[in-house]
Amino acid sequence: METIGFLMDGFAVALTPYNLMFALFGAFVGTLIGCLPGLGPANGVAILIPLAFTLGLPPETAMILLTAVYAGAMYGGRISSILLNIPGDEPAMMTCLDGHPMARNGRAADALAVSAIASFAGGLIGTIGLIMLAPVLARFALTFGPAEYFALFLLAFATLGGITGKNPMKTVIAATLGIMISTVGIDISTGTQRYTFGVLELYEGIDFILAIVGLFAISELLFFVESRMGSGRGKMSVGKLSLSFRELVSTIPTQLRGGVLGFISGVLPGAGASLGSFISYTLEKQVVGRKGTFGEGDIRGVVAPEAGNNGASSGALVPMLTLGVPGSGTTAVLLAMLISLNITPGPLMFTQNAEIVWGVIAALLIGNVLLLVLNIPLVGFFVKLLSVPPMYLLPIVTMIAFVGIYSISHSTFDLYFMVAFGVAGYFLRKLEIPLVPIILGLLLGPEMEKNLGHALVLSDGDWSILWQSALAKGLWVVAGLGLLLPYIVGPLLRRRMNAAMKESPVSD
Repeated sequence: METIGFLMDGFAVALTPYNLMFALFGAFVGTLIGCLPGLGPANGVAILIPLAFTLGLPPETAMILLTAVYAGAMYGGRISSILLNIPGDEPAMMTCLDGHPMARNGRAADALAVSAIASFAGGLIGTIGLIMLAPVLARFALTFGPAEYFALFLLAFATLGGITGKNPMKTVIAATLGIMISTVGIDISTGTQRYTFGVLELYEGIDFILAIVGLFAISELLFFVESRMGSGRGKMSVGKLSLSFRELVSTIPTQLRGGVLGFISGVLPGAGASLGSFISYTLEKQVVGRKGTFGEGDIRGVVAPEAGNNGASSGALVPMLTLGVPGSGTTAVLLAMLISLNITPGPLMFTQNAEIVWGVIAALLIGNVLLLVLNIPLVGFFVKLLSVPPMYLLPIVTMIAFVGIYSISHSTFDLYFMVAFGVAGYFLRKLEIPLVPIILGLLLGPEMEKNLGHALVLSDGDWSILWQSALAKGLWVVAGLGLLLPYIVGPLLRRRMNAAMKESPVSD
């Protein structure tokens, strides 16, 4: 009953005309960003962060806007997957397997409609899971001390590559680089300057908003210039909707299975929507067995991954809100936004900033309804966007990033720094070094250092305090498994994902 009361308070926050307007705007923009191949939710949220600061939005409104962009981008990723056989982002990859064959068979409208409904179902299941699990985990997290928090942050870094990560060692390198960047500035405990090189602007450290916008948005723009500049992709026909009510009802069990599996995947640190999409598709293929036509345009092959990746997007918010540890790359960007608003994510947030937590959760429920209402009638508009040449879209995205960053500090130094991060991100991506671990190291590095120092002060310098409690020992064990599993399970899982992609008879 207490949770229901908090949720009603959240609806009171989310349903104000002001917040509802930004939720609608975020859902619309997020879908636009999601349907553009390669951008994805992390880039979409990163691009909109400066806008939130420029408009001077209150914390709850800013988080509602960015969360709506997150959910919208997860919806939008299916559009290019179905029509172009190009995933809007990695989680939408499995949607290509049956979504594009449906489009080739003249059922593009049906595939887009049923994927929107499955996305709604997965997002709804994930949000309900968030409502039920987050308060319980937050109460449990109140028992954490500095040693347990240090082990938790270590666990976050250890599982960051996830079992689908291409190269766990590069993930470790990226996380280490992020932690190193986080040490720039004046040490709060000693007053010592670290790696400032006499540059006054570095005394307060490196603003992670600059790093996020540079690494994600600017580097993505550079990739657009390199690989996608030129004419559009031509007009595409969606066709008429012929989906029957009986056919839609038959997908309900698939929606439920995919949403639940996706939510579980999202809660697990480092797993995320990609794993949720894959296991939902794989399980559904096993459940259907020989009765299915997976890879040839089976409607359940569209429903399962879409329910899975949207369920995972809500699940990834659980560890971020309750523990201050992001469950995905996009929630790492959202975590940065919370910190920049002087809000500390974690168990105390549920009491100290309850209006933000429950406002965001209520906005997720409302946003899923808005997205369903937007995506079905406006799908033709989103499809036309795919034919717009990037040369017309790039200036708009660039302007938002530069104007937004400048409006925060009115410093040209910050603009140069943002561009430097963008160029660095471009070359890091060329080397296949992931960017999310850098951001996570930059975000969690200071807290990790603070908890380590606090624990050592309490123990008079005895390092064994870091693994004395049973909870700390458990976290250390899971962290060790997180480092080892990518080398064992990762290659096997990637082989299966590649095999599933090759089984699809469609190729462009």
